[in-house]
Amino acid sequence: MSLMRQTLKQTRARVSLVLIAGVVLVAVLGPYLALAPPNDFVGPPFQGSPYSPFGTDLLGRDVLSRFLSGGLSILLIALIATTLGVALGTMIGTTAAYLRSRSGDLIMRANDVLLAFPMIVFALLIISILGPKPWLLTLTVALGTAPRVARLARSAALEVVDREFIKVSELFGESRYAILWRELLPNIASPLLVEASLRLTYSIGVVASLSYLGFGTQPPDPDWGRMISENQSAVSIQPWPVLMPVIAIAVLTIGTNILADCFLRTLVGIERGKDS
Repeated sequence: MSLMRQTLKQTRARVSLVLIAGVVLVAVLGPYLALAPPNDFVGPPFQGSPYSPFGTDLLGRDVLSRFLSGGLSILLIALIATTLGVALGTMIGTTAAYLRSRSGDLIMRANDVLLAFPMIVFALLIISILGPKPWLLTLTVALGTAPRVARLARSAALEVVDREFIKVSELFGESRYAILWRELLPNIASPLLVEASLRLTYSIGVVASLSYLGFGTQPPDPDWGRMISENQSAVSIQPWPVLMPVIAIAVLTIGTNILADCFLRTLVGIERGKDS
C-alpha cells in the first residue's frame, strides 16, 4: 500500500490508472449498455446501423454492441492467468531460493527449460492439440507466465534468505511454510508487484493475439481480438469494427505498461533512499 501511495503521486501513474479504469469499465459494464443483442443481424454488412453511428460488421451485426460485449473475456482471462502465473512463479522461485541446495538449482534448471519456449508458441501448441477452451487458454497463459516470475522471485528472495530474521525464525522452529509466507514473501512483495504489472501487460497482448488467431472465445460470441480478425479485410470500407477494439487493447496495454514503469521508478527511489 505504501508503494501504491508513493506511485500515485506521479502524474503519469494517475493518468495511466484513469486509462485502465476507463477500459475496464467499458469491458465490465458494456454488456449492460449495448443497445442491441451482439449476435443479432440489424442491417446489411458494413453499412449503417439503427442502433449506433458505428455501423455494422461483416455479418450485419451492430459494431458498438459487439464492442461493448467483447472486452470482458480478454480482461478476465488475462487477469486470472496473470494472477495464477504470478502465484505459481512466486512459489517456485521462493522455494528454490530458500532451499539453497541442489534441489533448488534443479527446480530452476527445469524452469529455464520452460523459459526457452516463447509464450505464444507454447500457447498455440497446447491449444491446437486440446482445443480452444477458455479455461485452457487461461491455464496456458498462466503456465507461460510462471517461469518468468519464478526467476525474478528467486533473485529477490536470495537477497533475503540469509538475513538474521530468517535465521531467528528457523531457530525458533517455525515451519518452512510459515517462514516463506510470513517472513520471506512480504519482503519481496514490491518487486513482485512490479513484475505482476508487467506480466499483466504481456498477458493482455498474448490473449488478444490468440483471440485474433481464433483460439479465444468462439463464434458467435463477441471478442475484441476476433472482431479485428473478422473485419480487417474491409477496414478501408468500414474501419470501426477494427479500430474500436484496437484502440481499447492499445489503451489497456499502454496504461498497464506505464503503471508498471511508475511502480518500478518508485521502487528504485525507495531502495536508493534506504541505501543512503
